[in-house]
This record gives sequence, C-alpha cells and structure tokens, in this order.
Amino acid sequence: MGDFLTQNNEKQQEQKRVDFVINEVNTQLKDTKEQLDIAFKERRKVESSYGDTAKVNTFEVDDQMETNAAIQQQKQLVALTVESETILENKEKSLNLLKNTPYFGRIDINEDGEKESLYIGTSSLIGDDGDFLVYDWRAPISSLYYKGTLGHASYRTPTGHLATVDLLKKRQFKIENGEITKMFDTNETVGDEMLQDVLSENSDTHLKNIVASVQHQQNKIIRDTSSDILVVQGVAGSGKTSAILQRIAYLLYHSRSEINADQIILFSPNHLFSHYISEVLPSLGEKNMRQVTLFDFLMKRHEGFRIESLFDRFERDQHNFPKAAKEIRQFKESLNLYEELQDYLKRTPSDTLAFNDLILNGEIVISREEILKIYQQTPQKLVLSERFRQTKNNLIELLKKRVADHAKSAAVEEQVENLSDSDFHYYHEHFISDDKTVDEERDILNYQLAKEDYQSLYDAIYNDLFIDNYQTYLQFLKQVNLSSVSKEAFDEMIISVDQDIENHFLRVDDAIAILYLRDLLTGSGQNFAIKHLFIDEMQDYSPLFMAYIRHCFPKAKLTLLGDYKQNIFSSYEQDTNTYNQIPDIFKNESKTYIELNTSYRCSKQITDFAKKLLDKNDHIESFSRQGPQPKTHFLTQSAHDMTHYVKLINHQLDQYPMVAVITKTQQQAERLYHKLKARIDVNLLTQESRSLKKGVCILPIYLAKGLEFDSVIVDNVSKENYPQQSDRDILYTIASRAMHELNLVVQTQLPTFLNTQKA
Repeated sequence: MGDFLTQNNEKQQEQKRVDFVINEVNTQLKDTKEQLDIAFKERRKVESSYGDTAKVNTFEVDDQMETNAAIQQQKQLVALTVESETILENKEKSLNLLKNTPYFGRIDINEDGEKESLYIGTSSLIGDDGDFLVYDWRAPISSLYYKGTLGHASYRTPTGHLATVDLLKKRQFKIENGEITKMFDTNETVGDEMLQDVLSENSDTHLKNIVASVQHQQNKIIRDTSSDILVVQGVAGSGKTSAILQRIAYLLYHSRSEINADQIILFSPNHLFSHYISEVLPSLGEKNMRQVTLFDFLMKRHEGFRIESLFDRFERDQHNFPKAAKEIRQFKESLNLYEELQDYLKRTPSDTLAFNDLILNGEIVISREEILKIYQQTPQKLVLSERFRQTKNNLIELLKKRVADHAKSAAVEEQVENLSDSDFHYYHEHFISDDKTVDEERDILNYQLAKEDYQSLYDAIYNDLFIDNYQTYLQFLKQVNLSSVSKEAFDEMIISVDQDIENHFLRVDDAIAILYLRDLLTGSGQNFAIKHLFIDEMQDYSPLFMAYIRHCFPKAKLTLLGDYKQNIFSSYEQDTNTYNQIPDIFKNESKTYIELNTSYRCSKQITDFAKKLLDKNDHIESFSRQGPQPKTHFLTQSAHDMTHYVKLINHQLDQYPMVAVITKTQQQAERLYHKLKARIDVNLLTQESRSLKKGVCILPIYLAKGLEFDSVIVDNVSKENYPQQSDRDILYTIASRAMHELNLVVQTQLPTFLNTQKA
C-alpha cells in the first residue's frame, strides 16, 4: 500500500511538472506567433521597398552605380528579414512538437557531486531563467538515456571531452494530450513494459518515429558520426529503417553547420515506402531528405529509354529463369564485370569505339567518322577521360566554325530581316555594345542567331551525346569469355540486348553497366555535393551497383541497411550476396558492422513461425509480446470458398484497422482483386501507388517490403506457387510484415518446406 501511495504521489508531482512545461510551451508559442506576424509584415515591407528601388532610372552611369548600391543594400535587408522569419518558423515548429507531449523520458544524474534531473523530448525547451526544461533527444547528454544501465556512465560533451556521471534513475513516460497515461522506472535502455505498450499499438498509413523507444543497438546506429561505411544487417522488424531515419535527424542536428537535408539521399525500394516514411523527420522537426528509387535513378540517366524495374524483372523470372540466364546476370551484376570493363577500355583500339553523328534538322553537321578522327588525333598516352575531354573541346571549336559559316548563309540573313522590333532590341541590349559599327552589329546579330540554331548540337556535345555508349557496350560484350555458360547462350543474350537497344529499352543490369562504361569513358557522372547516402534493402542491389554508387558519390558517407534473408530480387546465393561482398566493394574505407537480431514488429508466435522458414544458422530473437498462432486455411478459388475468404478478411477487419492480403506476384494480386472487389471494399496496390490507406489492401510482396500491417493474409501458399527452396525467403518476408496476426490461405498442398498449424 505504501509503495502504491508513493508511486501515486510521484505521478502527481510529475503531472504538475508536465502542466508547468506545457504552460511554458503555450506562452512561448503565443509570443513566437506574435513575433512571426511582425517579421512577416517587416519582410513584405522590405520586399516592397526593394521593388521600388529596382525601378530607379538606370540610363546614366552615376544613376546605375547608385541604384546598384541601393539594390545590394535592399537585398541584404530582405535576406536578414527572411532569416529572422525562418528562425521564428523553426521555433514555432519545435514548440508545436512539444505542446501535447513535452517529453518522454527523465534521467537523474550525479555529476561532480551535483544531482540533477533532466527531461528528454523531441526538441529542446529553455525557460525564462535560461535553464533547460526539456533536452533535445539528440543533445550529447541525452545519450545517457539511451545507453547503459544505472550506475557509472559517460557521454561526450560538445567540446569533445568525455564526462563521467552516476546515472541514478531512468524514468519513461507516455504522455498524451498533456496527461501522463503511463510512467515506468527502468534499469534498461527502454524497459520491456514501455516497449510492450508501444509495440501493441496498431499500424498506421505512415511510419512513426521511435525516439521514445530506441534500443541500445539502434542508438549505436543513430549516433555514429565517424564511419565511412556503416553496414546494418537487421532481421525483419528489428527497427533498422526507423533507426536510420532517427540517424538522419541526429546528423542534421549534430552537423547543422556542415550539412543540410538536400545533401542527404535515401535510396528507397519504391514510392509506396517513400510516402510511408515521409512523416518521421517532420515529426522530429527536420526537413525530409531527398529520396530516389533505383528505377528513377536509372531513368533519369538513360533519357529516351524505358528501363525494366526490379519488380518487372521479378515477375518475368517467375515464368522463366534458366540456369544460363542466371549465370549471365550474375556476371553482369558482379565486380568482375567492372574490372573487365576497365581493362577493355584501357586496351581497346580507338577504331572500335562507337560515336554518333551530330545531326540538325535531318542533316549531318559533324559525322561519326569526323569525330573518330578527332579522337584518334588526341595523344594515346592520355587516360581515356582526358582524351574525351580534348575531343569534346575540339568538337566545340569545329562547331564554332560551322556556326560561323552558317552565320553567312541566306537562311540567317532572312531571320535577321524578319526580326520583330522587340526581338531586335533584345539582341541589341544583351549582345551588342554601343561602340560597334553598323556592319559589326550585323555580324554579331547574324552569329548570335546562327549559334541559337546550333544550340541543340552544343548541348549534345556538352552532354557527351556524341558517344554511342550502347554500341560500345555491345562491342565489350562480344569480347567477353564467360566459361560458365555456352557461347550460344551468351551470343543469344547479346542479340537480345541489341534488340532491346533498338527498341529503346534496357534491362536493369545492362542499364547500370552502361552507365559505368559511360562514366569511365568520359570521366563524368560524379556528384561531390552529397554528404550522406543511405541505401535501404541493400540486399536488393547488385555488387556492381554498389560500386557504381560509390563512384557517383565519392565524398558521401554511406549507410547500408538490409536483411540478406529477404533476398527476393538478387540472383546471388547467400554466400555470394552483396552483404558478403562489401569488403571487396569498399576495399580501402573504414567499415562498421552492426547487427540487429531482435524482431520487435511481430508477436512472438509470428516471429517463431518465420524463423522456421530460414536456415538453422540464422539468428533471430523474438520479442516477448504474445499473440495468436499463425493459422492455415485450405480454400480453393471456387465461389463457395471465396465466400469463406471474404469472411476471413472481414473477421480481421473487425479487429484491426490495417489488413494486407499479400501475393507473390502483381498478376496474382490483380486476379484476386477482381474476384474480391464486388464482395468487399479493397484497395489494389501497384508500382504506381504512392500511399497506403486504412482498410484492406492487396499487393505483391515486393511492394510490401519495409511496410507493416496489423494483420497479414498470405494468398495461395501452395506447393505450385512456392516450389523452390529459395521461395523460403519470399514467405519469410511476407510473414514478417504482420504485427499481430498471420493467416495463410492454401489452395492445394502446402510447400514441402512449410510446416504449420491447420486452422
């Protein structure tokens, strides 16, 4: 009874503090909004004044100088008012994050004989007296909340000094709308009781931040600032995606003066996933980083071509993927191809390189033979990229001569004669100075118009379009000797690639290899501005792509995360997958490996079921949250059994807000959707889908990667649909999408490798 009264009294005291802090938040929020309104009006006033200044007469030199000085001064004033407004907007955003849930944790420490209680939240809050009412979870001292147990602990101060303290208490709160609903004292990073509570919640259309429930290993991922390459191997549901989003928020806080969100890129598996995670960083007061999919990345770099996505390739492989095709793909995605490409380009004779004619209005202006001759005249001792740079410069000079000839043509003379008054004045103002004679003016005008006529050719040279990378790639393939497949099979592949190029279509492995070839030839394709690159689902990407990404972003630190057990796209076996080749891909860079082996997403029963699908050597720990056993339902596609299928879905929907029916392929998802849509409200998700909705959705497994649902129904778990041992990875990936309940629908016989309980 005494412990209960003490605990109840402590909760009352903590609630009083919550009330006090929220009152302070609301006071600061009111003041900030008033200041923001003043700043907004001030900016509008300065901008209006700037507009008036810009209209001053500039015909006289003295007037121009005075006006330019005034304009520069006004620009500085505008910049200052915008900066002031931005600071206030960011403060308002931070306060809004705190007004309902001001903090989630408390630590009591003894540092140099002084005891202090610190409260940890999503953002800092400083009171009128200058004391911290709430510490940002990313602040150096806040790391004490996330690591270690009670007793001696240390943290790195902002100056780099290692401070040692005694950690006396670690308290966790669940605060909703200003009310403490739960409060625990714990000796762990985050106590099981709080974690159970968080994990028992239903799924949502967007991923939530996990700042209040970060575990020890996740915290190591978040706060690593030194590794060139951070590699995270995490089992399904281990919180690796959440951890890297918190990591991005931490990096933006830790290195605010050095990086911004635009200098961070995340490769995500699909647009559905991109939207799913889009609210995490804003919920922590940060701007979202740039996101891109592999498909978008390749499409942008192969303008005018259609690119086969990993999803389309997966669908194609289900119908026909012979052993020879698998061997060839493994080569085309390997580091061996990269090395052979380099060797080929070093030793290849210049007359085997392919160039494009430069064509304007159907007429060849510079032929491919001329370009080859220009290239052959460059010094052979130079590296390839330097020879191409010189070729490029020589082509520009040649084009200038062609432009000069064109400027004297009757066609250009006619253009000059037909210029409107406004166009004439425009050219005169921008290209012709007052000291020119009439004849000089005419020559300049003719040349400028001729140059504009040839602008598309300037652009083509600048963008290296005079090089035929696609034919050069075919020439490279023709000299490859791949001993693991027959010459006939390899030649058939080359013919197929040639036909694809004719049809302006590229398979994903060819698209990556051609980009590498192009960049090796031209010395281009590198972005030095990106500081951090994150790749989610790294097991889906080939070793060649990983090497190419390092080439593209040479200054970026890389964070690679994935789960080799969810390897549904790769043609590699587990012993040769991308994860195991990381030491060879990034040879001379410091690498840190972190493993996350505990699955928090699924109930213990679902995790234990998923574990049985994997090799005995795969180490997965289930969290202790309990739930129903996975069930198997034997249902055919008959109308009678479809009625039972609908009942199963409705039963799940009665219990959970988000239910997913997951198929192996898109074709299967579409067939099932058309059978169910007249009976139940259901959403079909495709590659083009951008967002999740609550209710029931049908989707193929490759679109479900990275997502989670309250209940998952696995469609057609039959021997015919999952005949291979490698299909274990697919079923493991599907099963691990389920948080609370898992149901398997079987049409005929279970796969031989599957052993589960019949409903």
